[in-house]
Amino acid sequence: MPSRSLEPGAPVAAGEIPLCAPQLTGSEWQYIKECLDTGWVSSIGSFVDRFEREFAEKVGARYAVAMGSGTAALHIALLVSGVGPDEEVVTPALTFIAPLNTIRYAGAWPVVVDVDPDYWQMNPVQVRTFLTSDCCRENGALVNRHTGRAVTALMPVDILGHPCDLDAMRVLAGEFGLAVIEDATESLGARYRDRSLGQLSPVTCFSFNGNKLITTGGGGMLVTDDEVKARRARYLATQAKDDPLEYVHHAVGYNYRLTNVLAAMGCAQLEQLDAFVARKRAVASRYIEALAEIPGLTPMREAAWARSAFWMFTTLVDESEFGQDSRSLMRYLDEQRIQTRPLWEPMHQSRAHAGAFRRPCPVAEGVHAQALSLPCSVGLTNADQERVITALRAATR
Repeated sequence: MPSRSLEPGAPVAAGEIPLCAPQLTGSEWQYIKECLDTGWVSSIGSFVDRFEREFAEKVGARYAVAMGSGTAALHIALLVSGVGPDEEVVTPALTFIAPLNTIRYAGAWPVVVDVDPDYWQMNPVQVRTFLTSDCCRENGALVNRHTGRAVTALMPVDILGHPCDLDAMRVLAGEFGLAVIEDATESLGARYRDRSLGQLSPVTCFSFNGNKLITTGGGGMLVTDDEVKARRARYLATQAKDDPLEYVHHAVGYNYRLTNVLAAMGCAQLEQLDAFVARKRAVASRYIEALAEIPGLTPMREAAWARSAFWMFTTLVDESEFGQDSRSLMRYLDEQRIQTRPLWEPMHQSRAHAGAFRRPCPVAEGVHAQALSLPCSVGLTNADQERVITALRAATR
């Protein structure tokens, strides 16, 4: 029988502390009821327009296009950024698999590089090493000398609520002539050098999955300051309709638009974003304070240039100091009815992307082996957090 901790998306029983549950305490019922009362439940409706407008204002972008998932947003972002078949996009080893999948949806190939040891984000030093050591110029194109494929884009992924070093990514993109598609699906509410994510890359994507900082159950958003990209994204996401009356289509499109019902939920959630981020940061602060007193537990860090949203609070477990490894601790906490989870399999080890070029990724391997994410819901009570901390202390005995 699998551990409850291995099913982090499943409902939890009474008395259990969930890993990261949604917080639905605003106007969600009111706005969704309005959709049901008026019959506007599909991908056209006032809440879709409102959610896009208010989301763009919130993150400081000119345009926002609502999608059915963060994955859909990433796929469309690649297409509007000009990434084509048999090209390569540089991605980090430590991420959920979705960004690599979307690269393949576009017919392109991921290149997997290691993350930095401090904040676990895509390492610009490793990106530069790949671009200089593994690539060459052929007929004006940057080509991976090992695969023969053109390298055309970077896809930094802001994992766990913390931003990548986006200035470094921008420098690399400019120097090597690469597009940048920022995957901020885990990091809504985070800031880089006092600017909200969504302002710093040509195209940025967010997710509203059930465990994200704000949720629509499932959904995503593409934001950009480029009117042409925004218009193209909306066109492709709505089946590329050139004449919706006569059903004329000049391109292959996708059924990716967010419904009005889910956009209504998104509007209600967005109204609470600042409070949600503040609560996440308070939870993180208490964990950081408590874990400093427990040998062998190293909590995630925040860079001086960043303001993390601390979406999924994660600690490293050093077996030699703590007395057990991360998976053993996960099983122990599960016995205490506390839900946790490890991070994702490093992408350079993924059989699903065995055809991708990858550089050595020892940092990602080390983080994956030691990492464990702790309960960090916006609605986590102080008492439940203290129960988690008490269990962590007891696990060292």
